[in-house]
Amino acid sequence: MTQSQITESGVALVTGAGSGMGRSTAQAFLDRGWTVLALDVAAVDTAGTDGKLIPITADVRDRDALDTALAQHLPGIGSHIHAVANVAGIYPPSTLETATAELFHRVFDINVLGVINVTAAALPYMADRSAVVNFASVDGFTVSPGQLIYGASKAAVIMLTKATALELAPRGIRVNAIAPGWVDTPGNAATGRMDAAAAIIPLGRVAQPSEIAEWAWILSGSGAAGFMTGETITLSGGDIIR
Repeated sequence: MTQSQITESGVALVTGAGSGMGRSTAQAFLDRGWTVLALDVAAVDTAGTDGKLIPITADVRDRDALDTALAQHLPGIGSHIHAVANVAGIYPPSTLETATAELFHRVFDINVLGVINVTAAALPYMADRSAVVNFASVDGFTVSPGQLIYGASKAAVIMLTKATALELAPRGIRVNAIAPGWVDTPGNAATGRMDAAAAIIPLGRVAQPSEIAEWAWILSGSGAAGFMTGETITLSGGDIIR
């Protein structure tokens, strides 16, 4: 399949597709005419998607459930996945005083093991010129107070991106990541800290989810990134410059 054909009729698997950046990422692919397998732990709203958004209710921590779900849904839309966007993640605050083994395993199981599980489950359906885009965070590069476990998990996602890029390159599959800073999502809004964050961002605002989602499209559906793999793009409005 050529890149132009992929642009017209590709299939994307997007995790965390129920809200926030995951939903915006799903929409970015829908806007290009792709079919989207929208995976989330809760039901995903399909209104207005003309049947192009196919909800899958599954937990990224459960590899068997992922394997079963893909085997059930893919025969109806074709045999290939052309892009995987690993957006699902959680970011509860933690410090040395508040960190627990339970919290550590929950964050790492969703944010790190989830990326491994989803990518591995999708791999049998991915062919040459397919792509994986992982959602990391600027907290994977720089210290964010009160995000002990979360920051460590996103640093792990950045390294997973490098390792899987090397592993999958012989198969023609590219793997890159996005590291957003502050984004106007319901979860970030609930912290009550976005206005203060915007005040110190050089561009003077936080990002919109659609702006981040466009990079998921660029890294997976666009020929402009066809020779790029193993990299992590920082999208922070100048707050973090590497």
